[in-house]
Amino acid sequence: MAGTGVGKSLFLCHHAANCLKQNLNVLYITCEMAEERIDERIDANILDVTIDNLRELPKTVYEKKIQNISAGVKGKLIIKEYPTAAANVTHFRNLMEELKIKKKFIPDVIFVDYLNIRSCARFKLGNGMNSYTYVKGIAEELRGLAKQLNIPLWTATQVNREGAKSSDMEMTDTSESFGLPQTADFFFALIENEELAQTGQLMLS
Repeated sequence: MAGTGVGKSLFLCHHAANCLKQNLNVLYITCEMAEERIDERIDANILDVTIDNLRELPKTVYEKKIQNISAGVKGKLIIKEYPTAAANVTHFRNLMEELKIKKKFIPDVIFVDYLNIRSCARFKLGNGMNSYTYVKGIAEELRGLAKQLNIPLWTATQVNREGAKSSDMEMTDTSESFGLPQTADFFFALIENEELAQTGQLMLS
């Protein structure tokens, strides 16, 4: 979890790039940022350049760098964008079945960016449905998908108002539903303060 603009997508893209370097097949599902922006960030991580430098690279230089890296990276990357709050775990299962049939692609790891802006297959908001139950339902469905496939699934969530003010967040600072950290197998916070921001660093807690 992390505050707004701290680096949830940044971390997920960085981790996805590292998985590709380990020759793992990566499925990256984005419900917020465009596919092109995710691809750009992962490329920048793999090539070890900044986003600005990546955009300034001549096409021939970019293609040569990608070609050189591709020789040692056997993992495949699929990025799929869904509208905010429009996709649930059923859509993800259908996507993976389609990728398996059409592209012979089976993921070794899944990234969902991010949990709170996707929908729940079992519950609908409204009619007295509270955020605790709804968000916990999303977390349970994602965990169930990961268990079914027997692969890791990474996602992210926001902090609440108190957590946004803190430099030492706890699980109780999770926004919308404490049921989320109760469901996750592994949970940590990305923390940024003024000192860390000046050095371009984040702290994991």
